[in-house]
Amino acid sequence: MPVLTQPPDPSPKTPRLELPPGACDTHLHLFGPADRYPFDPKSPYISKDALPETYVALQTRLGLSRAVIVSGGGYGPNARHLADVLARDWGGRFRGVALLPEDATPDQIRELDRLGVRGLRFVSAARGAHLPHLNADVARRAAEFGWHVQFYPAGTDLIEHADALLALPNAIVLDHFASVPAAGGTAQPAFQTLLRLLDTGRVWVKISGPMRCSRLDYPYADVTPLAQALVRAAPERLLWGSDWPHVNMNDRQMPNDGDLVDLIADWVPDEGVRRKILVDNPCAVYGFPAAT
Repeated sequence: MPVLTQPPDPSPKTPRLELPPGACDTHLHLFGPADRYPFDPKSPYISKDALPETYVALQTRLGLSRAVIVSGGGYGPNARHLADVLARDWGGRFRGVALLPEDATPDQIRELDRLGVRGLRFVSAARGAHLPHLNADVARRAAEFGWHVQFYPAGTDLIEHADALLALPNAIVLDHFASVPAAGGTAQPAFQTLLRLLDTGRVWVKISGPMRCSRLDYPYADVTPLAQALVRAAPERLLWGSDWPHVNMNDRQMPNDGDLVDLIADWVPDEGVRRKILVDNPCAVYGFPAAT
């Protein structure tokens, strides 16, 4: 039976950190209304509604103005919910990343592209059989529209997937610190593989979801050395995301989204580098217009 995932903190703090104009959250999920968008029967979780209107209010409180909606894994390889959200008039606020079935056609990809989708997501097989795994044919179809591949590894298996990712014609975006276990530190082979991938100039990584690679609670102290090492190594290849509404945290302390924003100041103390990560890099990857 699927598990009802813990909801996000309903009282987000106003961050102490003031974000630059045009700051972008490159990773969030939306769900509902439940009576219109049923969860995939193979999903291990279900969620209460996490609606775009709720997220926009959160965005305003946090000081963000742009965001990338990633198809929720709870819907499986079905982009209908994402497409319906993007089809509404949000004033250019949103872009999308889709979970696609293996038989997705160029016409389907073209329509999603028109709505603002700019990438497709694959996950490691260790993350579930009901979600799309790396598929070179689908990736090539998406590359015809300039889409990147967003990949979510599991544990240290970025090492096994690195060559297959680089063989794709797409740019690559890695989720949540590439899932490198924070407790292993920066010398571990998986983190060194991540640095090698960033050095190719074709790969980005999201410094997002610290709770996904750490078993500690906020402020996820073992993630800080990884974040700071990435900022030193490749600030032009980093993206930030909230991971709202933080699904599958039932056995964990739910973070407050204002606290997550304030972590950016610890990870990225330089204001100019923060602007690069929060504004310039998302413009390059997702096609947002330059912020003024």
